[in-house]
Amino acid sequence: MEKLENLWIKHLFGLGIKREELYIANIVKCRPPQNRNPEPDEAKACMDYLRNQVVLVKPKIIVLLGSVALKNILGEEYGITKSRGVWVQKNGIFYMPTWHPAALLRDETKKIDFWNDLKEVKRKANELE
Repeated sequence: MEKLENLWIKHLFGLGIKREELYIANIVKCRPPQNRNPEPDEAKACMDYLRNQVVLVKPKIIVLLGSVALKNILGEEYGITKSRGVWVQKNGIFYMPTWHPAALLRDETKKIDFWNDLKEVKRKANELE
């Protein structure tokens, strides 16, 4: 099976986005057992590290891949089904929530939404340059 990271990076390459234009970070810095979603305390333990990464990288756009990223970054009130594909601007950063690549493997119909979301990310990046 294709690595999940490669799956979404391949989509970005298809849009002309180069690997050196990306910075990939995760909510947690180690995989929870059985690759399950992190528990709230596990995510909380890593948030200062993630915040420092964001401060250092100074991204204009952050793509939130899936519900775990969305809820931990923007808040529990957000749901991926309603939020995906909709820009959220907060503290000078544009956030684009979209499906996690694992969701694309479970349900191939989500690939169209994912592709459209990434095209919107590319459009916004061009606009911000």
